[in-house]
Amino acid sequence: MKTKKAPSADAMNLDLSRRKDRYFSENNQIISEKEANLRLKNLYLANHRQKFPSIPEACRCTPAAWTGKPSNALTRKVIDWLRLSGWHAERVSNTGFLKDDSRIVYDCIGRPRRIGSTKWIKGSGTRGTSDIHASIAGRSVFIEIKTGADKMSAHQVEYAQKVRNAGAEYWIVRTFGDFLLQYDAFVSSLKNNCHE
Repeated sequence: MKTKKAPSADAMNLDLSRRKDRYFSENNQIISEKEANLRLKNLYLANHRQKFPSIPEACRCTPAAWTGKPSNALTRKVIDWLRLSGWHAERVSNTGFLKDDSRIVYDCIGRPRRIGSTKWIKGSGTRGTSDIHASIAGRSVFIEIKTGADKMSAHQVEYAQKVRNAGAEYWIVRTFGDFLLQYDAFVSSLKNNCHE
């Protein structure tokens, strides 16, 4: 079976140009990671103050889920931003699971032995699906999280093309600052379209 080599993400213009932790939009805006994280913290605290006005300021803190493994932390930040902004967002997993049909038995002199087998059951979702599915102002947005040297697989590139051909948004996010640039541009384009 021949496998097609998928075009690179850069060839499909899926990524913004990168330079360390700063991302540039088409009009040369810059959002550093420090500034992006501060915006998220302020949004979270404003929402927390509104929900729980009786809690003293000294007792308010940000979620621990924003730290840890880079891809998980970035995914959590993106989902939290969207939900705190009043939109719908959910994490999508298509990894499958391990089915364990083994059991432990004891032989005639009392030694434990494992018999049976384990089997990997493939996920039932679409191959290459994005990490986050969101709805912003009634528009479908699919967000793929890539950190470090992660690259898109051939299935992900194909999925991105199908999503874009269907008229939905598909974003590749490498840092939280990158996400905010894409989010701000998208929301402002929606506002501009409403006023026309």
